[in-house]
Amino acid sequence: MTEHIPFTVPTVDISAYTCNGTAQERQAVARAMDDACTSVGFIQILGHAVPDAVIAGLTQAVDDFFALPVEDKKAYIASGNRGYSPPKSESLSLSLGIEAASRMNDFFEAFNIGAEARWFAELDLSEDDYGINTWPEVDGFRPQVEAYYEHAARVARTLTTIFADALGEASDYFEYLTDHSVDVLRMNNYALPEGTDVTLDGDLTGMGEHTDFGIVTVLWADRVAGLQVLGKDGIWHDVQPIDGALLVNLGDLAARLTNDHWSSTLHRVKPPVVDGTIQRRRSVAFFHDGNIDATITPLPSRRDTGNDPTYDPIVVRDHIAAKLGGSQYGEANTAAEREASRVLAAKNS
Repeated sequence: MTEHIPFTVPTVDISAYTCNGTAQERQAVARAMDDACTSVGFIQILGHAVPDAVIAGLTQAVDDFFALPVEDKKAYIASGNRGYSPPKSESLSLSLGIEAASRMNDFFEAFNIGAEARWFAELDLSEDDYGINTWPEVDGFRPQVEAYYEHAARVARTLTTIFADALGEASDYFEYLTDHSVDVLRMNNYALPEGTDVTLDGDLTGMGEHTDFGIVTVLWADRVAGLQVLGKDGIWHDVQPIDGALLVNLGDLAARLTNDHWSSTLHRVKPPVVDGTIQRRRSVAFFHDGNIDATITPLPSRRDTGNDPTYDPIVVRDHIAAKLGGSQYGEANTAAEREASRVLAAKNS
């Protein structure tokens, strides 16, 4: 009889990269990261060096904004992948081309900020690709969110350095893919205010099954049930951050860059409902998605490995547009066959 191995999310302490560790210490972290990315693709990271005070400020900003009346929050709906997204306005499963049980039924509400074209003044970039941030008139919101954004961006860049070392590339290899990365910080809220029209039925989805779009996602989350990861055993497993950790998962572009040596991790969020009562749950995801005009092909270390190329080259702009077309505009993405087949297999198992 085959021994059952319990599903676990690996923990990697990246202090050697954030606190000037030795070359030997960094090599050990890179090996651990490769093992984690190969086996699961969802990782708990410690040693990220994000101050507790910065995280406390972030959670205060999230609480203050989402406590506003629904109509006040709707004033911050913006074009592109920015501003406020009301409850049940998105369907993440359509980013994989999978129809949800009822269209546009994801339970969460969100607020997005991110990189703007003007940040890279030396380059001729379009605001249409990057978007323009809108800031709510909530005391302290902008400085608190910007402080966390800077740290999350630093952590993401540190992770790509570790990835390069883990994959046998030069440590600065990812810079050509990320020096004007179209990064997005998404604040999610699952505890809806009184008066919101929510039916607690079997079709209600916190956030539909999906893969993230870019290279890597850095996630702060409450230690509240809801987040689930699809393991290689075809089973959805509950995941909660351990004390002091940030969660990290790989996105579609990491799978393409590594020619599926690493894979983008399918995940979803079930509604935080216990005994018919909606529980408070928050998360904040930093998406490190790469340069909008970059063409993604396998890294040198993942070419000529004896395997045929898994993916055709794709421009980041086109990939993100197809994913957002599904999640935000109801246009099922037809270019995510591998990820969709894994979800459908889990549903049929």
